[in-house]
Amino acid sequence: MKTNRRKRGTQTSSFGSPGRINHDSTAFYTSKLYEGLPKEQKVKYVENLIPLQFLDKIFCKSSENMEELPDNSVHLMVTSPPYNVVKEYDEDFTLEEYLEFLKRVWREVYRVLVPGGRACINIANLGRKPYIPLHAFIVKDMLDLGFLMRGEIIWNKASSASPSTAWGSWLSAANPTLRDIHEYLLVFSKGMFSRKNSNKRKNTISKEEFLEFTKSVWTFPAEPAHKVGHPAPFPVELPYRLIQLYTYEGEFVLDPFIGSGQAAIAAIKTNRHYVGYDIDGEYVKLAERRIKEFLIVFKSPRLFDLS
Repeated sequence: MKTNRRKRGTQTSSFGSPGRINHDSTAFYTSKLYEGLPKEQKVKYVENLIPLQFLDKIFCKSSENMEELPDNSVHLMVTSPPYNVVKEYDEDFTLEEYLEFLKRVWREVYRVLVPGGRACINIANLGRKPYIPLHAFIVKDMLDLGFLMRGEIIWNKASSASPSTAWGSWLSAANPTLRDIHEYLLVFSKGMFSRKNSNKRKNTISKEEFLEFTKSVWTFPAEPAHKVGHPAPFPVELPYRLIQLYTYEGEFVLDPFIGSGQAAIAAIKTNRHYVGYDIDGEYVKLAERRIKEFLIVFKSPRLFDLS
């Protein structure tokens, strides 16, 4: 005789649970472990339009004040902040001054993101004596500003890593040195984990891409600096993946340290709009030239339907 059995949900145990059906993790997220961390806010979704004269533009100025962008107007921020600001700002920043400078930018990013909008920061740690865990300092500052952390992605650059011999003490425990072949992608969101798609915009990510891009380790080579003309370019593949994963077609992507324009090229490739900032006029010219060259090859009409 056939009987109807109700499927029981799983609960988080002390060591986690492999069950994924009707899983109730309330006890975990309401535990003391989560006290003091930013909480999700249930707010009304607001989306303001960026004025057309500021759309698909790069501004030669500091992103500490992005007055061109209204509150709640950007869907995704993706960037790699400059590591050496001495040349650009004519100052030898201390670590504290450098982080304060970045925090002023992150505060502006929070303002311009829509509720649930995502902020993705590509960062490499520096030095060896001692090692400077920049990613850890930036995570703390982003949490202090109220961002919700979504996770971190390890960008494995092993296939393009140089055959460095900076091993410290060769074959000796005296002072072996680790060689970084990875960078971090720190992922945050503003206020909410989920984001509304009130205008019914289209997803453009494929099934294969979704399965690959939701992994916490990404493996692809770095971009040669001599090829791009910028000392620290990230490959177009990096912003491309983030744009596909976190935005809908026709939405707005911001890079507050746009450098050689990789994020803008990825935005064009995926039929999104971009806005960028850089204080170095030569980099702005480089980015604009590379964008024009890409548009000629890509032959893509730019979207201007902002509904």
